[in-house]
Parts: sequence; C-alpha cells; structure tokens
Amino acid sequence: MQGFTIIELLIVMAILGMLAVMVAPNLFNQAAGARQDAARSQMSSLGSALDAYRLDMGQYPDELEGLVDNDNNRDAWNGPYLRGDVPLDPWGNEYQYESSGRNYSLMSYGADGSEGGEDTDADIRAQ
Repeated sequence: MQGFTIIELLIVMAILGMLAVMVAPNLFNQAAGARQDAARSQMSSLGSALDAYRLDMGQYPDELEGLVDNDNNRDAWNGPYLRGDVPLDPWGNEYQYESSGRNYSLMSYGADGSEGGEDTDADIRAQ
C-alpha cells in the first residue's frame, strides 16, 4: 500500500481551507441571530412575569427586581414571579426597563451594549 503524496495532501488542505472561508461567515451570522432570538424569548418571559405582577399588585414594578423580591412588603405580592434572579440579556448586559406603573418598556441594547446600532448591534424591544 502506498500513502498520499505531499501534493495530494496540500490540495485537500487547500480545498478544506476554501470551504471554511465560505462557511464560517454563515455560521457566525446564525449565532448572532440566535442570540437575538434568545433575547426576544427572554423578554417575552419577562413580559409574562410583569403581567402576572400587575394582576396581583395593580401596577407594574418600579424595577425588574420587584419580580423576585417583595421590596415594598405589600400583602398582595404573590411572587416570586421569576425562577431565580432577573436574567441578563444574551450578551451579558442588563435589560433596560422603565415603568410608569400602568405601562412599561423593556429592551436590550444588543451586541454592542449601547443604545442604537444596526444588524447585531440593533436594539431589541419587547413587543
């Protein structure tokens, strides 16, 4: 039996390198999209917890931590409304939450962690 020649091995390695160059960007784009989908899913869960809190308390909490701790010591609090602590977004940043008591806004700043941006850096808002 004979082995492969150096030329044959170099040709195979060149072909594998070209395939990697073509496939890698698609994999990275899918990973970025998956993080955005995860953020939307987490915000949906947070929205459900916020709605349950409002049903019990008559208004939305001042901070997301109100879903985990009864910081106002009110009898109507029937939580915790989340399992565990308030999650961070998929990029390791806190969700941006504001509430007037009657309404709330919830968003993630995306991959760059700052307001604004496009593509993977775009802000993601709860719907």
